[in-house]
Amino acid sequence: ISCFRCFPESSAVSVKREEPSPTKVSAQNKSAPETSATVDHGETSRADAGEEKKKHQCRVCNKRFSFKHDLTRHIRVHTGEKPYHCLTCQKTFALKSTLDKHRRTHTGEKSYHCLICQKTFARKFVLDNHRRTHTGEKPHSCTICTKTFTQKRNLDAHRRKHTGERPYSCSCRVCNKRFRDKHDLTRHNRVHTGEKPYHCLTCQKTFALKSNLVKHRITHTGEKPFRCLTCQKTFARKFVLDNHRRKHTGEKPYHCLTCQKTFARKFVLDAHRRTHTGERPYSCSVCEKSPEQKHQSLRPNKSAPETSATVDDGETSRADAGEEKKKHRCRVCNKRFSFKHDLTRHIRVHTGEKPYHCLTCQKTFALKYNLDTHRRTHTGEKPYHCLTCQKTFARKFVLDNHRRTHTGEKPHSCTICNKTFTQKRNLDSHRTKHTGESSICVLQGKEGSRLC
Repeated sequence: ISCFRCFPESSAVSVKREEPSPTKVSAQNKSAPETSATVDHGETSRADAGEEKKKHQCRVCNKRFSFKHDLTRHIRVHTGEKPYHCLTCQKTFALKSTLDKHRRTHTGEKSYHCLICQKTFARKFVLDNHRRTHTGEKPHSCTICTKTFTQKRNLDAHRRKHTGERPYSCSCRVCNKRFRDKHDLTRHNRVHTGEKPYHCLTCQKTFALKSNLVKHRITHTGEKPFRCLTCQKTFARKFVLDNHRRKHTGEKPYHCLTCQKTFARKFVLDAHRRTHTGERPYSCSVCEKSPEQKHQSLRPNKSAPETSATVDDGETSRADAGEEKKKHRCRVCNKRFSFKHDLTRHIRVHTGEKPYHCLTCQKTFALKYNLDTHRRTHTGEKPYHCLTCQKTFARKFVLDNHRRTHTGEKPHSCTICNKTFTQKRNLDSHRTKHTGESSICVLQGKEGSRLC
């Protein structure tokens, strides 16, 4: 009989052993001694035998352990005791191994390194996960859909898509949102607290997500870590690489729900949708006309009749419906935008801010796209090439114009004399011969204002 009582010293325990009484064993069973842990067919259960070796039992939850130090650590789950503390930040821990891992956040020590690429890591499990990026191993598989994962936590989060379980809930009383993954909850909490724990060592800008910091760093280094395996072209952002790959594969994942037309890039789909909704987000500062697309040229046309925002039957026009979706308004000119980042870029028209600068000549730009285009004047890079004659170009619109020298296409036609042109600027210049008007018109759109 076991009582599981604990004593400070072994000398305080006296054990009374009783000699077993001799038992008679029949002749046919002499070769098989009797045991107390027998199953129906007479074999000893290995599970029960393993349980017998666990002599140390928790008095709170009755869990058993083979070694006393395991029980000691387990008891801290119930008591909340954290005897190990960091001398740098005074944070406390229940386990010494956890303290050792925490110290590396202060020292920057990375004792685990990859033998393939020599990259170093502070934790062994992170190294193990990293190795799989080289081997392609995905040891964790979903038993429902057989999808595989490199990390177990990703499998656990995936399983909840099947079960619908969302065990992590926001503690605030405002949103009560629930999440499948603990990391998603941690990131969500920063929406309420405003915490931005990741900061750039170059410009001290802070970010709520580490992924945003990684993307931001590239604006300083000019690094382009994402490479196309087909043409070896490199990119600073993964989503740009994904868009580029579709030029090779012909994939068009974005489709219009109205007419089912498909597109390779989302912004092209957004522009296409306006042909159905009638939304016109770009306006000319001279004549106040609004084209559906930013690149469409606008010219003052006094002979055009004025149109109101409503039709005769009292229905709200689609243009007004689109205007209601624009929640972000400029305080200077009252122009409205659907997205905050569009407003941020627009404000630079008024402030003259140019946050993007060239590391070679220190020239500054309001838009990152313009900086990227400018850099090619230093590097000589010409990423756009003609598939017919293999000629290369630094800018895409120049390539588009060049292609027409092969196809003979002249998509721009004069509405007065029906003369056609390969380039739109040539058409605009031609129109002035009929109207006698100046072709200069300032177009304000998502990237600020520019000449048509």
